[in-house]
Amino acid sequence: MMEYSLQANRKDKEGASHTDRDRQFRYLSESAKRLLVRGEPVISVDTKKKERVGNFKNNGRKWHKKGQSPQVNVHDFPSLAKGTAIPYGAYDVHRNEGMVNVRDDARHGGVRRRKHPPLVAAVGRAPLSWGTEAIDLCRQRGSNAARSRAWKCYLQEFSDEAGLEVVVGHYPPGTSKWNKIEHRMFSFISMNWKGEPLVSFETVVNMISATQTYQAGENAIQTIDSTMQESSQSVGSLGG
Repeated sequence: MMEYSLQANRKDKEGASHTDRDRQFRYLSESAKRLLVRGEPVISVDTKKKERVGNFKNNGRKWHKKGQSPQVNVHDFPSLAKGTAIPYGAYDVHRNEGMVNVRDDARHGGVRRRKHPPLVAAVGRAPLSWGTEAIDLCRQRGSNAARSRAWKCYLQEFSDEAGLEVVVGHYPPGTSKWNKIEHRMFSFISMNWKGEPLVSFETVVNMISATQTYQAGENAIQTIDSTMQESSQSVGSLGG
């Protein structure tokens, strides 16, 4: 009887890794460093976890007077929600600044017609000394996937308007946690609104706008800009 104990499953079998996996990471790292040395933009983009908007429980704890914790719905049925907030952002590695758009519709390439809002904001406020090339780091799935026609269409429009040759660097599958925006921006957003019911889209935008990130070893504080975005459009609705 002493030879047995209650034990949970342990994640230990990672499986085989592709021979070029490390080579792909090194290529992305070297490409980003090369552009940073030249003062060119290195932009990390991604979509944060979707959040159901309404008086629902949000994991985490905040300080309240004893016995006065916020009262939220017992159930989180979609019919009780005001919609789904989809934060989509871009992070400028060189300037340590970020931009987040909050959408309330299904993903259609993560951008609006004629614009790639986070990238436009990131590049639009850039120094005039920037050259003609930029690298866009993102994960190889969802709205940023290589097979997403809408995303490629809008990215090309952005490239033409900004006068930049945009190089897309896709991270290998299952490695989005190494994307800079994940641990430089999104993690701080999650910490800022933990335990806070996201009762409206205005609450989501305000909580993101109030987020400040603290870089280890530095006193620099980065403030994240946030805006509410209009509905997206599919490629078929663009015409031409």
